[in-house]
Amino acid sequence: MSTQPSPACRRSNVTISGVSNASATIVFLHGLGADQSTWRLLAPAFEDRYRVVRLDLVGAGQSDTAAYDYAKYGSLAAHADDLLAVLHELDLQNMVFVGHSVSSMIGVLAAIKEPARFGKLILLAPSPRFINAAGYAGGFEQKDIDELLAAMENNYPGWSQGIAPVMMGSERPELVMELTNSFMQTNPAIAQHFARVTFFCDHRADLPLLTTPTLILQCAHDVIAPLAVGAYLNENLIDSQLVVIDTPGHCAHLTAPSKPCGRLSSF
Repeated sequence: MSTQPSPACRRSNVTISGVSNASATIVFLHGLGADQSTWRLLAPAFEDRYRVVRLDLVGAGQSDTAAYDYAKYGSLAAHADDLLAVLHELDLQNMVFVGHSVSSMIGVLAAIKEPARFGKLILLAPSPRFINAAGYAGGFEQKDIDELLAAMENNYPGWSQGIAPVMMGSERPELVMELTNSFMQTNPAIAQHFARVTFFCDHRADLPLLTTPTLILQCAHDVIAPLAVGAYLNENLIDSQLVVIDTPGHCAHLTAPSKPCGRLSSF
């Protein structure tokens, strides 16, 4: 595995594995509170036929946290631009993008902006908006998000320990501990800021602008991105398929990696 020296790749801690001269490239981008190591059970399954690219969102993992400007990263658009900068440096076209949770929307925004760089999108547990609205069930009321963010600010370690089993499913305590530790390794100020950006985002209006073929992988028992959200995405994306994965929590790539792997391979 090699780390690329170019500026955008260095900023996002890009790592590349698999077949270096493969005709197809697959790019993995993690969600809130995680880093690229979250793909360790899924990404290797593609290394025998793909060039596999993993990166960290700026502010997460081993990315350049000094580059995290709070004003710049006040929306997901800046993260989409970071993704595109990496794709430019690697000269990628028509690649396969896999995004988890909030990074699903980051991929959508990037694909709308530069569609030629994206051949397929795989959105794992995506949500264009987490807060309920008229005619839309996002899973949370405004007060729920306000309380979540207040708890995060008042007691970040306690919040991390509380949210991890909700996201992962309490049946796998070792994965709960892994996610808790991942939250704890993130700069709390950056984590709180990115959580606010994530939970207050609303990208429903962007969905009809996406033309890239898209596979929506929704977890069957996910309180973060419930089934109604997957159905909404499927109805509002021009070219999409919806597959429900029977696994607890929000992180099927960790709790049941063979299920998204099989669906991804056949898409």
